[in-house]
Amino acid sequence: MDPVVIPMLLAALVVVFLVSSSVRVVPQARRYNIERFGRYRRTLQPGLNFVLPVADRINTKLDVREQVYSSDPRPVITEDNLVVNIDTVLYYQITDPRKAAYEVSDYLQAIDQLTVTTLRNVIGGMDLEETLTSREEINARLRSVLDDATGKWGIRVNRVEIKAIDPPHSIKEAMEKQMRAERDKRAAILHAEGERQAKILTAEGTKQKDILEAQGAQQAMILRADGEAQAVERVFQAVHRNNADPKILAYKYLETLPHLAKSDNNTFWVIPGELTEAVRTVTTAFGDKSAPGVPHAVPANEAATAAATAATAAADGQPPALDKSGAPELAAAPKPALDAVAAAVEAAKGADAAVSEAKAEAEAASSPQPQKADKAKPADE
Repeated sequence: MDPVVIPMLLAALVVVFLVSSSVRVVPQARRYNIERFGRYRRTLQPGLNFVLPVADRINTKLDVREQVYSSDPRPVITEDNLVVNIDTVLYYQITDPRKAAYEVSDYLQAIDQLTVTTLRNVIGGMDLEETLTSREEINARLRSVLDDATGKWGIRVNRVEIKAIDPPHSIKEAMEKQMRAERDKRAAILHAEGERQAKILTAEGTKQKDILEAQGAQQAMILRADGEAQAVERVFQAVHRNNADPKILAYKYLETLPHLAKSDNNTFWVIPGELTEAVRTVTTAFGDKSAPGVPHAVPANEAATAAATAATAAADGQPPALDKSGAPELAAAPKPALDAVAAAVEAAKGADAAVSEAKAEAEAASSPQPQKADKAKPADE
């Protein structure tokens, strides 16, 4: 082999090595820190970059995209002396590759320890219930502290989230009992409210029903009273229009007597006091008219007996019968009815005697009064 060829091959290899060492291709979203003889020289940007072979070397390769870091559960003591384990998730981004490489030795560990320290300070001023319900406030305070502390490291903390808060097992059981009691309480309250509403609606419905029934009864009574008033008015007008005499009225009066006997207790019934007058009128109207101009009078006791007998017969649903003379004829009646007739006859006799005595006493009392008045006149003068 030619001795000149070997040195040329060696020179070519050296040139290829130097060229390849001087060219650096940086991917997108990456940053390379270059040191020249152990001192920071510059940061290579994405793309094709040239460096001095042997003199320049890459110290650190950093990813400037936003990254996620999840820490392990850390025990934290709350204000009410309860130990809870809290997991956090950190979202950060490298903004200055030189500071991230030379200002802190391990920025992930530094961020983790700073997160735990800040979290203990924040949670130490809250009780368990406030810790469980104030995640947004805790996240905001953690982000503010971490962003201020990591700014000099060339790192920006975009967001801090609490992933989980695990209280002790005994506290979990107590919380479950409390939650169950609260649910039972709400269920009892809702049940009581439902019963209350049901009772109120039932009472309102009953009230409306009673009101409507009362109004219906009132209107029915008013209509019934109006109907009876119109019926009485028409009967009254018919009587006056036809010019009915007292005989017809007395006979209609006797026709109402059967209603007195329509009762469950047929052994006793009351005869009105006007019965004798009505019987006398009817008897005069249908009596013997053989002597013109002279009415045929019937004794009161006989008239009462005849009227009572006629009423007894009419109690069985038959109208009072008239004999040939025009007066109600006697008919066979049950013993209780005959006793009632006898009592009515005796009462009529006693009433006639009492009326006669009262008239005599009234005439005797009225006759001496003018004499006493004449004797007392001179004294007054």
